[in-house]
Amino acid sequence: MARILVADDDQDLNDLVTMKLEAAGHEVLSAIDGETALSLATGERPDLIVLDWMLPRRNGLEVCREVRSDPTLAGTRILMLTARAQEVDVERAFAAGAEEYITKPFSPRELLLRVTTLLSRAR
Repeated sequence: MARILVADDDQDLNDLVTMKLEAAGHEVLSAIDGETALSLATGERPDLIVLDWMLPRRNGLEVCREVRSDPTLAGTRILMLTARAQEVDVERAFAAGAEEYITKPFSPRELLLRVTTLLSRAR
């Protein structure tokens, strides 16, 4: 299927999302901070990034902007999965280049549906 990078500093949540995505047939890379996420994104070129906003060592919004500014990652889809639920946060994420936005707590089923939708747009 697709190569997906999951970037969330909550290891339990990172593991849950990874497990659900792998069960759906995807190859999953994992990061628990923004620097590692950016390094994996540039080195591995995932099809999609599931990105938390509140990451250590570089927040998700910064990672999103960096990915969008890298022409080699132009086809990479970004889904923000975050506890930040205010309307202004959603607007900032979309302005930075996110294509989907899910707030925590979330439904794993909804996450998989949105991942499928984003990946189908890439093809």
